[in-house]
Amino acid sequence: MSDAIKHECGIALVRLLKPLEYYQEKYGTAFYGINKMYLMMEKQHNRGQDGAGFASIKMNMTPGERYMSRVRSNQAQPIQDIFNQINSRINDALTEHPEYLEDIDTLKREVPYVGELMLGHVRYGTFGKNSIESVHPFLRQNNWMHRNLIVAGNFNMTNVNELFDNLVRLGQHPKEKADTITVMEKIGHFLDDAVGKLYKEVKKEGFSKMEASPLIAERLNVAKILRKAAKNWDGGYAMAGLIGHGDAFVLRDPAGIRPAYYYKDDEVVVVASERPVIQTVFDVPFETIHELDPGKAIIIKKNGEVKNKKILTPLERKACSFERIYFSRGSDAEIYQERKDLGKLLFPKIMESVDLNLENTVFSYIPNTAETSFYGMVQEAQNYLNNRKMERIMAAKDDLTSEELNEILNMRPRIEKVAIKDAKLRTFITEDSSRDDLVAHVYDVTYGSVKPTDNLVIIDDSIVRGTTLKKSILRILDRLNPKQIVVVSSAPQIRYPDCYGIDMARMEDLVAFRAALELHKERNTYHIVDEVYQKCIDQVGHKDTDVENSVKEIYAPFTDDEISDKISEILAPEGIRAEVKILYQTVENLHKACPDNLGDWYFTGDYPTPGGNRVVNRAFINFYDGIKERAY
Repeated sequence: MSDAIKHECGIALVRLLKPLEYYQEKYGTAFYGINKMYLMMEKQHNRGQDGAGFASIKMNMTPGERYMSRVRSNQAQPIQDIFNQINSRINDALTEHPEYLEDIDTLKREVPYVGELMLGHVRYGTFGKNSIESVHPFLRQNNWMHRNLIVAGNFNMTNVNELFDNLVRLGQHPKEKADTITVMEKIGHFLDDAVGKLYKEVKKEGFSKMEASPLIAERLNVAKILRKAAKNWDGGYAMAGLIGHGDAFVLRDPAGIRPAYYYKDDEVVVVASERPVIQTVFDVPFETIHELDPGKAIIIKKNGEVKNKKILTPLERKACSFERIYFSRGSDAEIYQERKDLGKLLFPKIMESVDLNLENTVFSYIPNTAETSFYGMVQEAQNYLNNRKMERIMAAKDDLTSEELNEILNMRPRIEKVAIKDAKLRTFITEDSSRDDLVAHVYDVTYGSVKPTDNLVIIDDSIVRGTTLKKSILRILDRLNPKQIVVVSSAPQIRYPDCYGIDMARMEDLVAFRAALELHKERNTYHIVDEVYQKCIDQVGHKDTDVENSVKEIYAPFTDDEISDKISEILAPEGIRAEVKILYQTVENLHKACPDNLGDWYFTGDYPTPGGNRVVNRAFINFYDGIKERAY
């Protein structure tokens, strides 16, 4: 998308079900798991480039031997950095002791990161903090093996304050009020409690303290711990965890907001945020990879037993549609088709905007991530032309000359690569006054590809703030001297902030919101803005289940087209020669294209959890009061 928005994060979990010797013999390396983890994380680097982390657990180590390892990085290329560190540690050990390669047990004992259970994470920092302390996985350490906990997730909680207060009431003293810390400590509290109860139980049965340890690992009910811990969570999450003795889990939120996919055979259990990652890295068919159901956890016991357990009662499925529009890689078979359908469904509105003048319309796309929806748009243009060709041929019947027939058959949509990104240029200065001029040179235009009589149709994934369009892209395209520039968004108008992991937090950043405010000013209805503010204030302190999204009333007086027309006015740069028109996908067509991912709260204001309504009202209060803070 032209206005890049950030999104956190991506997870990768690998559990080897065979001894390391098996992978050495079959695949020629005892580092099979580490290699696969590198590939899974690298294939998900689109989900996070601010930080990366890796953790591993070695099974069945004796006391005194290190069984957990973790490495994190917030460097410019964090995935490369952490695996450079891992490789360096491994190579140093093998240089000093090459004989380890002949003895896998010793290799496992002596070389860090070589284990059967691994968890990786790639991160976008939505809160502007990128210290190493903010990078997953997080580690909760204890001398009791079963009480060690490693957690990483793709998530955002709306009720961090409530979760923090609950921990305080339990007698804990969390080191900070961050959702990652509060979530980990909540799981850790009930893990401690379960281990303590099991210890008393096995002691009553006559087992010694040493004998108790394997029995605790065997009997530990991970599903029960997660049910207690997640009881009051409000947010979108795919939460992964490793327990020191070797149990592992991934829990998905009950609305299915954040994605999680898994694969299992007799050698390995794999979980990732995207399906094609597993397909590619393990070379397995599409149909063997399953989506983790909302409210369920995949639990992998130390003994290799794998179960899907219901943890929370599922809500109405509201899987994030932005995953389909933009975030997930388009190499997923379903997502690829959905993005093409998004482009296809826009075509009637495009034709209306160019007065059905296909002959004088050029189609293109910016940025490269919009290419798939561009294919769908162009294919529909081809279908439209084929129908016109058929009509002309049937109407003329035998009166067509060969030249006329050839002219008809050669009618094609005009497709051009009108803008090319200069890969060598980076907008590395974030300070606005310096950045604007640099952004204007990130794209080169293809001169001569558009005529002065042409409409230029450009498809984009979505238009969030519109800043890049206004400050650079529209001016760049205007150099081609088209009659009209039509920018088409494959996503609907983004009207509301997200609170489940996408970096869209402030109302005033959204161009659709600014357009609605301008319409209120023009029509002398700005009193509605004041009334909405009072309604939001009146709901402060109410239970989340009793809170309504009052901000919907800001948009209620206007049609989608009225807001789109006002956005066109706002984003048209001063002095631009071409007429500018901004078109958006409809929510109805979004649901047609992505029927299984109906999460649309950023478009409709219909939040899937109660905390969402509180967050949007708080975001509006912050806007009204001039508070430049996030609402969550």
